[in-house]
Amino acid sequence: MAAKTNIMPVISKMYCSSAQGVFVVRRRPHMVNGGGFVVTDCSQKVAFRVDGCGILGKKDELILRDGDGDALLLIRRKGAMVEALSIYRKWKGYALDYEGSQELAFSLKEPNSCLARTQAIRISTKRTENKDWDFEIKGYFPAKACSIVDSKGNVVAKIGVKEWEEMMASKDLYHVVVTPGIDQAFVFGVIAILDYIYGESTRC
Repeated sequence: MAAKTNIMPVISKMYCSSAQGVFVVRRRPHMVNGGGFVVTDCSQKVAFRVDGCGILGKKDELILRDGDGDALLLIRRKGAMVEALSIYRKWKGYALDYEGSQELAFSLKEPNSCLARTQAIRISTKRTENKDWDFEIKGYFPAKACSIVDSKGNVVAKIGVKEWEEMMASKDLYHVVVTPGIDQAFVFGVIAILDYIYGESTRC
């Protein structure tokens, strides 16, 4: 008898699959589509879209949409004046429902000082209990060689470049593998923030 998949919803259990998810991320050019990126699954169907400031017209704000274009997640960075006094920049992801109401789903801490440069980017969720964080980033996102791991060290999502993607010599194409049971919308919300932090497609 197969073991039951442990479901870990952050945005919604709708995006927690019992099977491993394999996705391709294609960054959109600023000049044509206003930036951001599109996520397709193994059947080449659009699963998610991310709009950055080139589309929204606002800095430090991102929107994750589903394949139909409906907004799932509003992501905002905390005010710059407050951050100037902190060793971390803080991002917050708010789950959106069909009525437009917002519920805090996760927070991400980005090192903002030479005192914290050696610290990992860490994410906390509403499930956080008796600890400061639930997930962290291992590796280096700009090289597309990194993972999202949980507090026990288990890989929940892996970001990389496959051989055929390398042959295309395109920096606008990479893949993401999501572990069964993990909230895929949450994973791409985190990737949207990483994209912005490192000045890629979501940033003006």
